[in-house]
Amino acid sequence: QVQLVESGGGSVQTGGSLILSCVVTRMTYCMGWFRQAPGKEREGIAAISSGGSRYYHDSLRGRFTISRDNAKNTLYLQMNSLKPEDTAVYYCASRDARGCNIYSQFNNWGQGTQVTVSS
Repeated sequence: QVQLVESGGGSVQTGGSLILSCVVTRMTYCMGWFRQAPGKEREGIAAISSGGSRYYHDSLRGRFTISRDNAKNTLYLQMNSLKPEDTAVYYCASRDARGCNIYSQFNNWGQGTQVTVSS
């Protein structure tokens, strides 16, 4: 069982930036970031394979960047030009099976970190 712990969330004003980190007990083939806003379904943000291939939600491409450091067992999400609608709990997740995009089924999840963007 892979364990994941997110950090880096917080409160920021519109236009600000945040970097989320996710430390894992074992890096897997596919790692991803997701978010869930109050009253909304969970939404996929980005996924990255062990080979570095990245997949983004079309609406977030360009503002959000996913990366991974296998030596540090850490997944990152750089978020720029943040908007109030980015307010949500952000989760990282892992997947061992082949296939890596935000619509893949992920097996293990972190507990989430809150991001709040104020206007």
